Amino acid sequence: MPNQAARSLVTKRHDAVAVVIAEPETRVFADPFFALQLRGISKELTAHDAQLVLLLTEGRDDHTRVGRYLAGGHVDGALVFSLHLDDPLPGLIQRAGVPTVFGGRPGWSDGSRRVVYVDSDNRGGAREAVRHLAGLGRRRIGHITGPLDQTSAVDRLDGFRDVMVDADPRLIVESDFTPADGERAMRELLDRCPDLDAVFAANDLTASGALRVLRERGLRVPEDVAVVGFDDMLPVAEQTDPPLTTVRQDIEEMGRLMARLLLRGLDRGDGETGGAGEAAVGGAPRSVVLPTTLIRRASA
Repeated sequence: MPNQAARSLVTKRHDAVAVVIAEPETRVFADPFFALQLRGISKELTAHDAQLVLLLTEGRDDHTRVGRYLAGGHVDGALVFSLHLDDPLPGLIQRAGVPTVFGGRPGWSDGSRRVVYVDSDNRGGAREAVRHLAGLGRRRIGHITGPLDQTSAVDRLDGFRDVMVDADPRLIVESDFTPADGERAMRELLDRCPDLDAVFAANDLTASGALRVLRERGLRVPEDVAVVGFDDMLPVAEQTDPPLTTVRQDIEEMGRLMARLLLRGLDRGDGETGGAGEAAVGGAPRSVVLPTTLIRRASA
Protein backbone atom coordinates (compact mmCIF):
# COMPACT_ATOMS: atom_id res chain seq x y z
CA MET A 1 0.00 0.00 0.00
CA PRO A 2 1.50 3.37 -0.96
CA ASN A 3 2.42 5.75 1.82
CA GLN A 4 -0.50 8.14 2.47
CA ALA A 5 1.74 11.20 2.78
CA ALA A 6 3.45 10.38 -0.53
CA ARG A 7 0.13 9.75 -2.23
CA SER A 8 -1.28 13.07 -1.00
CA LEU A 9 1.71 14.87 -2.54
CA VAL A 10 0.75 13.42 -5.91
CA THR A 11 -3.04 13.75 -5.68
CA LYS A 12 -3.10 16.87 -3.47
CA ARG A 13 -5.88 15.10 -1.55
CA HIS A 14 -5.82 14.28 2.14
CA ASP A 15 -9.03 12.19 2.20
CA ALA A 16 -10.09 14.20 5.22
CA VAL A 17 -13.03 16.57 5.66
CA ALA A 18 -13.49 19.07 8.49
CA VAL A 19 -16.92 19.21 10.10
CA VAL A 20 -17.25 22.58 11.79
CA ILE A 21 -20.10 23.08 14.26
CA ALA A 22 -20.44 26.66 15.41
CA GLU A 23 -21.59 25.71 18.92
CA PRO A 24 -19.91 24.91 22.25
CA GLU A 25 -19.37 21.23 23.03
CA THR A 26 -21.89 21.29 25.89
CA ARG A 27 -24.62 22.10 23.35
CA VAL A 28 -23.37 19.71 20.66
CA PHE A 29 -23.25 16.65 22.91
CA ALA A 30 -26.58 17.41 24.62
CA ASP A 31 -28.67 17.92 21.46
CA PRO A 32 -29.62 14.81 19.42
CA PHE A 33 -29.87 17.01 16.31
CA PHE A 34 -26.10 17.17 16.02
CA ALA A 35 -25.67 13.43 16.55
CA LEU A 36 -28.11 12.70 13.72
CA GLN A 37 -26.44 15.12 11.34
CA LEU A 38 -23.00 13.79 12.19
CA ARG A 39 -24.23 10.23 11.63
CA GLY A 40 -25.32 11.11 8.10
CA ILE A 41 -22.04 12.88 7.38
CA SER A 42 -19.97 10.04 8.83
CA LYS A 43 -21.78 7.37 6.82
CA GLU A 44 -21.16 9.20 3.55
CA LEU A 45 -17.52 9.97 4.30
CA THR A 46 -16.84 6.39 5.43
CA ALA A 47 -18.35 5.06 2.21
CA HIS A 48 -15.79 7.18 0.32
CA ASP A 49 -12.87 6.27 2.60
CA ALA A 50 -12.61 9.82 3.92
CA GLN A 51 -11.80 10.84 7.48
CA LEU A 52 -14.07 13.12 9.53
CA VAL A 53 -12.26 15.81 11.54
CA LEU A 54 -14.61 17.42 14.08
CA LEU A 55 -14.01 21.08 15.00
CA LEU A 56 -16.14 22.90 17.59
CA THR A 57 -16.18 26.59 18.46
CA GLU A 58 -16.55 27.53 22.11
CA GLY A 59 -15.64 31.20 21.64
CA ARG A 60 -13.97 33.73 19.37
CA ASP A 61 -10.49 32.33 20.01
CA ASP A 62 -11.72 29.04 18.62
CA HIS A 63 -12.85 30.73 15.41
CA THR A 64 -9.30 31.88 14.81
CA ARG A 65 -7.97 28.41 15.58
CA VAL A 66 -10.43 26.78 13.16
CA GLY A 67 -9.60 29.29 10.43
CA ARG A 68 -5.90 28.67 10.92
CA TYR A 69 -6.38 24.89 10.80
CA LEU A 70 -8.42 25.05 7.59
CA ALA A 71 -5.88 27.35 5.97
CA GLY A 72 -3.10 24.91 6.90
CA GLY A 73 -4.01 22.45 4.17
CA HIS A 74 -4.93 19.58 6.50
CA VAL A 75 -8.30 18.78 4.90
CA ASP A 76 -9.83 18.69 1.42
CA GLY A 77 -12.99 20.57 2.33
CA ALA A 78 -15.33 21.63 5.12
CA LEU A 79 -18.92 20.99 6.17
CA VAL A 80 -20.19 23.82 8.36
CA PHE A 81 -23.44 24.11 10.27
CA SER A 82 -25.28 25.87 13.11
CA LEU A 83 -23.91 29.24 12.03
CA HIS A 84 -25.09 32.44 13.70
CA LEU A 85 -25.61 35.64 11.73
CA ASP A 86 -22.63 37.49 13.23
CA ASP A 87 -20.34 34.46 12.97
CA PRO A 88 -16.86 35.22 11.57
CA LEU A 89 -16.41 31.63 10.37
CA PRO A 90 -17.65 32.15 6.79
CA GLY A 91 -15.08 34.90 6.24
CA LEU A 92 -12.31 32.83 7.80
CA ILE A 93 -13.25 29.83 5.66
CA GLN A 94 -13.35 31.93 2.51
CA ARG A 95 -9.89 33.30 3.24
CA ALA A 96 -8.67 29.75 3.84
CA GLY A 97 -9.82 28.86 0.30
CA VAL A 98 -11.41 25.58 1.39
CA PRO A 99 -14.32 24.10 -0.63
CA THR A 100 -17.33 24.24 1.70
CA VAL A 101 -20.93 23.09 1.96
CA PHE A 102 -23.12 24.67 4.63
CA GLY A 103 -25.84 23.04 6.68
CA GLY A 104 -28.77 25.42 6.70
CA ARG A 105 -29.49 28.46 4.56
CA PRO A 106 -26.79 31.05 5.23
CA GLY A 107 -28.06 34.42 6.37
CA TRP A 108 -25.31 36.22 4.53
CA SER A 109 -23.81 36.47 1.08
CA ASP A 110 -20.99 38.73 0.00
CA GLY A 111 -21.82 38.20 -3.67
CA SER A 112 -18.29 37.10 -4.52
CA ARG A 113 -18.92 33.37 -4.61
CA ARG A 114 -21.63 30.79 -4.99
CA VAL A 115 -22.77 29.36 -1.68
CA VAL A 116 -23.86 25.73 -1.51
CA TYR A 117 -26.08 24.60 1.34
CA VAL A 118 -28.44 21.82 2.38
CA ASP A 119 -31.51 22.80 4.36
CA SER A 120 -35.06 21.76 5.17
CA ASP A 121 -38.20 23.68 4.24
CA ASN A 122 -38.35 25.41 7.61
CA ARG A 123 -40.90 28.01 6.62
CA GLY A 124 -43.21 25.55 4.87
CA GLY A 125 -42.98 23.08 7.75
CA ALA A 126 -43.86 25.80 10.25
CA ARG A 127 -46.84 26.84 8.13
CA GLU A 128 -48.11 23.25 8.11
CA ALA A 129 -47.72 22.99 11.89
CA VAL A 130 -49.64 26.18 12.60
CA ARG A 131 -52.33 25.37 10.02
CA HIS A 132 -52.81 22.04 11.79
CA LEU A 133 -53.33 23.83 15.11
CA ALA A 134 -55.72 26.31 13.52
CA GLY A 135 -57.57 23.39 11.91
CA LEU A 136 -58.17 21.99 15.39
CA GLY A 137 -60.04 25.19 16.20
CA ARG A 138 -57.24 26.79 18.20
CA ARG A 139 -57.24 30.57 18.05
CA ARG A 140 -54.71 31.74 20.67
CA ILE A 141 -51.62 30.07 19.24
CA GLY A 142 -48.28 30.94 20.78
CA HIS A 143 -44.85 30.46 19.25
CA ILE A 144 -41.63 29.64 21.07
CA THR A 145 -38.95 30.58 18.57
CA GLY A 146 -35.37 29.43 18.29
CA PRO A 147 -32.47 31.90 18.49
CA LEU A 148 -33.28 34.57 15.94
CA ASP A 149 -29.67 34.97 14.88
CA GLN A 150 -30.06 31.63 13.05
CA THR A 151 -31.92 31.38 9.75
CA SER A 152 -33.78 28.18 10.67
CA ALA A 153 -35.45 29.96 13.59
CA VAL A 154 -36.20 33.04 11.51
CA ASP A 155 -37.75 30.91 8.75
CA ARG A 156 -39.94 29.04 11.26
CA LEU A 157 -41.09 32.33 12.77
CA ASP A 158 -41.93 33.57 9.26
CA GLY A 159 -43.95 30.40 8.67
CA PHE A 160 -45.86 31.00 11.91
CA ARG A 161 -46.60 34.57 10.83
CA ASP A 162 -47.70 33.41 7.36
CA VAL A 163 -50.67 31.74 9.07
CA MET A 164 -51.12 33.94 12.13
CA VAL A 165 -50.96 37.20 10.20
CA ASP A 166 -52.36 39.34 13.01
CA ALA A 167 -50.78 37.43 15.90
CA ASP A 168 -50.51 39.29 19.19
CA PRO A 169 -46.77 40.02 19.70
CA ARG A 170 -47.14 38.76 23.26
CA LEU A 171 -47.73 35.28 21.82
CA ILE A 172 -44.15 35.10 20.48
CA VAL A 173 -41.26 34.37 22.84
CA GLU A 174 -37.66 33.73 21.76
CA SER A 175 -35.71 30.77 23.16
CA ASP A 176 -32.40 29.06 22.44
CA PHE A 177 -33.51 25.59 21.22
CA THR A 178 -32.85 23.96 24.64
CA PRO A 179 -35.37 22.23 26.99
CA ALA A 180 -34.57 24.57 29.89
CA ASP A 181 -35.23 27.65 27.78
CA GLY A 182 -38.39 26.01 26.44
CA GLU A 183 -39.59 25.84 30.05
CA ARG A 184 -38.74 29.52 30.64
CA ALA A 185 -40.45 30.59 27.40
CA MET A 186 -43.58 28.55 28.17
CA ARG A 187 -43.88 30.15 31.61
CA GLU A 188 -43.51 33.57 29.99
CA LEU A 189 -46.19 32.75 27.42
CA LEU A 190 -48.64 31.58 30.10
CA ASP A 191 -47.96 34.64 32.25
CA ARG A 192 -48.56 36.92 29.27
CA CYS A 193 -51.54 35.05 27.80
CA PRO A 194 -53.18 32.67 30.30
CA ASP A 195 -55.91 31.86 27.76
CA LEU A 196 -53.64 30.56 25.00
CA ASP A 197 -54.84 27.23 23.63
CA ALA A 198 -51.93 26.06 21.45
CA VAL A 199 -48.16 26.37 21.11
CA PHE A 200 -45.87 25.83 18.15
CA ALA A 201 -42.33 25.29 19.44
CA ALA A 202 -39.44 25.79 17.02
CA ASN A 203 -37.85 22.44 17.90
CA ASP A 204 -38.62 19.27 19.82
CA LEU A 205 -36.36 20.11 22.74
CA THR A 206 -38.13 23.39 23.49
CA ALA A 207 -41.46 21.60 23.02
CA SER A 208 -40.42 19.04 25.65
CA GLY A 209 -39.66 21.87 28.06
CA ALA A 210 -43.01 23.50 27.27
CA LEU A 211 -44.85 20.23 27.97
CA ARG A 212 -43.26 19.97 31.41
CA VAL A 213 -44.44 23.47 32.34
CA LEU A 214 -47.97 22.83 31.08
CA ARG A 215 -48.10 19.71 33.24
CA GLU A 216 -46.81 21.69 36.25
CA ARG A 217 -49.53 24.29 35.73
CA GLY A 218 -52.23 21.59 35.66
CA LEU A 219 -53.07 22.17 31.97
CA ARG A 220 -54.05 19.14 29.90
CA VAL A 221 -52.39 18.46 26.54
CA PRO A 222 -54.00 18.58 24.03
CA GLU A 223 -57.38 19.30 25.65
CA ASP A 224 -56.41 22.68 27.14
CA VAL A 225 -53.26 23.48 25.15
CA ALA A 226 -52.19 21.66 21.98
CA VAL A 227 -48.44 21.48 21.28
CA VAL A 228 -46.50 20.96 18.05
CA GLY A 229 -42.72 20.79 17.77
CA PHE A 230 -40.22 20.69 14.90
CA ASP A 231 -37.55 18.07 14.01
CA ASP A 232 -39.14 14.69 14.85
CA MET A 233 -36.11 13.50 16.76
CA LEU A 234 -37.43 10.12 17.92
CA PRO A 235 -35.54 9.97 21.23
CA VAL A 236 -37.40 13.17 22.15
CA ALA A 237 -40.71 13.18 20.25
CA GLU A 238 -41.81 9.63 21.14
CA GLN A 239 -40.88 9.91 24.80
CA THR A 240 -42.58 13.15 25.77
CA ASP A 241 -45.82 13.02 27.75
CA PRO A 242 -47.92 12.91 25.66
CA PRO A 243 -45.96 11.88 22.53
CA LEU A 244 -45.24 14.95 20.44
CA THR A 245 -46.90 16.01 17.21
CA THR A 246 -44.06 17.55 15.26
CA VAL A 247 -42.69 18.52 11.86
CA ARG A 248 -40.28 15.92 10.56
CA GLN A 249 -37.10 16.97 8.81
CA ASP A 250 -34.65 14.28 7.72
CA ILE A 251 -31.65 15.42 9.75
CA GLU A 252 -29.45 12.43 8.95
CA GLU A 253 -30.18 12.81 5.23
CA MET A 254 -29.21 16.48 5.41
CA GLY A 255 -25.81 15.46 6.74
CA ARG A 256 -25.40 12.77 4.11
CA LEU A 257 -26.26 15.19 1.31
CA MET A 258 -23.85 17.81 2.62
CA ALA A 259 -21.02 15.29 2.48
CA ARG A 260 -22.10 13.95 -0.90
CA LEU A 261 -22.21 17.41 -2.50
CA LEU A 262 -18.79 18.28 -1.15
CA LEU A 263 -17.19 15.00 -2.24
CA ARG A 264 -18.63 15.26 -5.74
CA GLY A 265 -17.22 18.74 -6.09
CA LEU A 266 -13.81 17.51 -4.93
CA ASP A 267 -13.93 14.61 -7.38
CA ARG A 268 -14.54 17.09 -10.17
CA GLY A 269 -11.49 19.02 -9.05
CA ASP A 270 -13.51 22.18 -8.43
CA GLY A 271 -11.73 24.76 -6.36
CA GLU A 272 -14.85 26.76 -5.62
CA THR A 273 -17.55 26.05 -3.12
CA GLY A 274 -20.11 26.22 -5.89
CA GLY A 275 -18.65 23.27 -7.72
CA ALA A 276 -20.05 20.78 -5.27
CA GLY A 277 -23.61 21.85 -5.90
CA GLU A 278 -23.17 21.67 -9.64
CA ALA A 279 -22.30 18.01 -9.27
CA ALA A 280 -25.80 17.11 -8.13
CA VAL A 281 -27.44 14.42 -10.22
CA GLY A 282 -29.71 15.39 -13.09
CA GLY A 283 -28.94 19.08 -13.05
CA ALA A 284 -30.40 19.58 -9.57
CA PRO A 285 -29.96 23.05 -8.06
CA ARG A 286 -26.65 23.88 -6.45
CA SER A 287 -28.27 23.98 -3.03
CA VAL A 288 -30.80 21.45 -1.76
CA VAL A 289 -33.89 22.16 0.34
CA LEU A 290 -35.51 18.99 1.64
CA PRO A 291 -39.28 18.74 2.22
CA THR A 292 -40.80 18.39 5.69
CA THR A 293 -43.76 16.32 6.90
CA LEU A 294 -46.16 16.81 9.80
CA ILE A 295 -46.11 13.74 12.07
CA ARG A 296 -49.29 13.54 14.16
CA ARG A 297 -49.12 12.11 17.64
CA ALA A 298 -51.06 12.77 20.83
CA SER A 299 -50.02 16.34 21.71
CA ALA A 300 -52.09 18.00 18.94
